[in-house]
Amino acid sequence: MILISCLLLISCKKENTEIRILFTGDILLFRNVKKEYDYRKISPWEELKPFFQQADIVVGNLEGAVGSIRNNAFNTPLVFSIDSCDVRLLQDAGFNAITIANNHSMDLGDEGKNRTKNTLIGNGIHPVDFENSPCFFTVKNVVEAIIAVNNVLDKTGSRNEIPSIELQQKLRLAKALSHIVIVSIHWGSELLEWTNKEQREIAGWLTGNGADVIIGSHPHVVQPPEMVNGKPVFFSLGNHLFDQKYLASKRGLIAEIKIKNNTYSCSGFYTQTKRNSFYPAYSDKSDFKTLPIKLKKELFEINNYTLFPQSIPQNGKTILHGYKDNRLAWKSHPITLTSIFSSKLHREKNYLLTLEKHYSPIDKEINIRPYVYSIEANGLISRWRGSALALPLLDAQISLIDENVLCALHRGDSFIMLNPKEKGRKIMGYKWNGFGFQALPDSLACEYCGRNFD
Repeated sequence: MILISCLLLISCKKENTEIRILFTGDILLFRNVKKEYDYRKISPWEELKPFFQQADIVVGNLEGAVGSIRNNAFNTPLVFSIDSCDVRLLQDAGFNAITIANNHSMDLGDEGKNRTKNTLIGNGIHPVDFENSPCFFTVKNVVEAIIAVNNVLDKTGSRNEIPSIELQQKLRLAKALSHIVIVSIHWGSELLEWTNKEQREIAGWLTGNGADVIIGSHPHVVQPPEMVNGKPVFFSLGNHLFDQKYLASKRGLIAEIKIKNNTYSCSGFYTQTKRNSFYPAYSDKSDFKTLPIKLKKELFEINNYTLFPQSIPQNGKTILHGYKDNRLAWKSHPITLTSIFSSKLHREKNYLLTLEKHYSPIDKEINIRPYVYSIEANGLISRWRGSALALPLLDAQISLIDENVLCALHRGDSFIMLNPKEKGRKIMGYKWNGFGFQALPDSLACEYCGRNFD
């Protein structure tokens, strides 16, 4: 198993031992499921524990929020409230991580969602939502990145729009700092046993932007997995532990990802609830099985240092571990990391360029800001802490044409007349002069940066 509070590293060279990752479908710890547990006093995962114990990472999707039904802030009938004492059942079953990006995570408002996160952490489980994605897990020197996305309207009327700049940044960061990128997404139509058009369009976009495996939930029934752009897509794993009465909703699929010899492959097995019970039990193997797919060979490297990321579940920040000659050389401070690049911004020296979320009195927002670090023997040395360049910033990347140029996608407003809702966009190019970034003329910005934000 893995520990979520520390990085498990022996050397920076990946071992040939096998890594097994399991993903389950929707989990309910309320209504009839809770009644059955309170009556039987037996873990819902009693029969599946042997399968979970053989895995390195076990991830499930928890529907609901920790707290009392009396805390229902939206006065709506379909609210899933979770007794905090029941979260320990997830830990006892062997879950390492739980995704809480779904249409019920806000059932008890922001307080309920925060309470859910803290309760999971208190039980040794890493909560994964959109805000703290990607979350990085290191097992046997292989780094897995998990991004959780909710594309279904929640109680606040919100969802994660796809495509979006923010999701593209998360995919880019995950791809830069991990060997495999797994997207857990809540999407689709309830009780529909086949995929809808929107799911297919989103799957194409996600796999085209860095997702190696997609794990779907929300329909509450199994939708057959497929290959999209050469990547495995489990459109819906169905219910794992739920109390719905429909026959198809009593069958679930557990996705299995195996990593070995610099490749990964996917398969799965079905679960079925027994008569007069809502507990899942092993049923049979799935016919879906992929051939081995090559992993990304190396992690992010700069100036002979290999960077291993460590996610901090309490605040969503990332610590970068710099390894040289298979030994830990330094650790960074916790960073609210959005993007990371290596570039010869000035002459022949490689710099680390990051986008980090920070508050600034200039725009009075927590927004992404560019930072420049040099890499020294004792770690990251900050060389420039930017407020947001010339205009409020949406995204930035190293130019695809000239690595000495930073290409920025700005909002259409300015720091003099701030308007975060401004729909206009402006692309600008900047060159590093050793002390800061200097804006390029529009004609050069167009030449160097036009392709970066197509």
